[in-house]
Amino acid sequence: MQAIDTERVLIVGAGLAGLYAALKLAPRPVLMISPEPLGAGASSAWAQGGIAAAMAAADSPADHAADTERAGAGTVDAAVAAYVTNAAREHILDLTRLGTPFDRDASGGYVMSREAAHSFARVVRVRGDQAGHEIMAALIAQVRQTPSVQVLEGVMASALECRDDAVTGLWVETSGAAPSQPVLLRGTAVLLAGGGSGGLYALTTNPPRVRGQVIGMAARAGAVIADAEFVQFHPTAIDTAEDPAPLATEALRGEGAILINRLGERFMTSVHPDAELAPRDVVARAIFAQTQAGLRPMLDTRAALGARILDHYPAVAEACLRGGIDPSREPIPVAAAAHYHMGGIEVDLNGRASLRGLWACGEASSTGLHGANRLASNGLLEALVYGRACALDIAETIGPAARNAPPVAIAFRAGGCLPDPAAVHRLRQLMTDHVGVLRNAQGLQTALNGIATLEDATDSVAFRNMTATATLIAAAALLREESRGGHFRTDYPAPRPDMAHRSRLSWHQALALRDSITKETA
Repeated sequence: MQAIDTERVLIVGAGLAGLYAALKLAPRPVLMISPEPLGAGASSAWAQGGIAAAMAAADSPADHAADTERAGAGTVDAAVAAYVTNAAREHILDLTRLGTPFDRDASGGYVMSREAAHSFARVVRVRGDQAGHEIMAALIAQVRQTPSVQVLEGVMASALECRDDAVTGLWVETSGAAPSQPVLLRGTAVLLAGGGSGGLYALTTNPPRVRGQVIGMAARAGAVIADAEFVQFHPTAIDTAEDPAPLATEALRGEGAILINRLGERFMTSVHPDAELAPRDVVARAIFAQTQAGLRPMLDTRAALGARILDHYPAVAEACLRGGIDPSREPIPVAAAAHYHMGGIEVDLNGRASLRGLWACGEASSTGLHGANRLASNGLLEALVYGRACALDIAETIGPAARNAPPVAIAFRAGGCLPDPAAVHRLRQLMTDHVGVLRNAQGLQTALNGIATLEDATDSVAFRNMTATATLIAAAALLREESRGGHFRTDYPAPRPDMAHRSRLSWHQALALRDSITKETA
């Protein structure tokens, strides 16, 4: 076994949360583990919307918190919502100081956009749909200039080392096409910031590598997972057969774009009083219903934006043009796609997980902010707030910065086992077919059976991390016998007042439920 001890804090993932935490930890030495080159594989870089913050004079953090709780359908932690929304403004100002070129008006004020379920225009943007890309670019530039931060690119975490319910190390391996034997790293603390689970679904807007591995890794080590059943499906993924599916940002609907079907009918007006600006779960189910009925839902930006979409929303325009669509002249075909996982590693206000020595932030974590349905553009905000919270708590826990923390050099040896692409494909299809926008007991049991079969046939630790997260999502969905937010059961279509609370599940509990189902159907 190859083991390396270092005085660096180990950060898994290099999205917005991980980068921000690394900067806030300076000058304490940090080692970032990034499967891709910085900025290339993180969901943060793909975020089109922006960051929600009460920056306008008429708005307030209290209003922002109230909207967050309302969207979260009864399971938002009110203390967390207040904590995050009160911190929002200072993080916008901090990102501005770090070089993020937020859109400004003629007087220098921030241009604010309105998105679904917000009572005010409070989303701060960059060049229409470039927020994630530009924020990441600014943070990456800062990280590259920070001597205390070392980045290992092309490396992924595969398992946690634990002793007496405490995390003591991290197993890593190469992330490329050639597998390697794992190497054990032991640092001063471990922070998991490795993204969500959208890639576990066949139709997703997430980068290809974001398939729940970090959540599964933590669960298999014993960390408590919260709100696993709550997966948000974005209603307007551009339906042009790309994998991952490009995203048509919600801001388009904020500017007046409407949803129609192939018959030219505007269908959201009969679904919800807010029509296209209804909460995401409502719009996603309406889109899904249109798709299931063969009515080909589409986003029509022609009257609202016309040719302006080409310049104001370049990412959307480019994706449309790749698919042979001119959005200034024709409507954009859309579908509901797995977009954001509200669930994840349960953490407290300091970002601490249930295992000692382990912190988590970003989409891999579950803070209680999002409840059953994330409010638009709260994802990047949460990543910032908890990225800093984790950094401050880690710094306080480990004490003064190490004086001597030389760069870590790893000589990986050939070996290991990569996930079977065919098995990954089957897993993703199982999740889309049975644990997707609409769910029921029979489908969830079918999914758990199928996941167990796939897991039993693999020796890949990375794939077992995926199947662990898939199991947790399906098991939590089976246990929640109601519909709430992003979780909709066709066999239990109404919410239950007695279930208006967060869920918590360990890997052993989820595995026991899965085993009981496989035995019943054997």
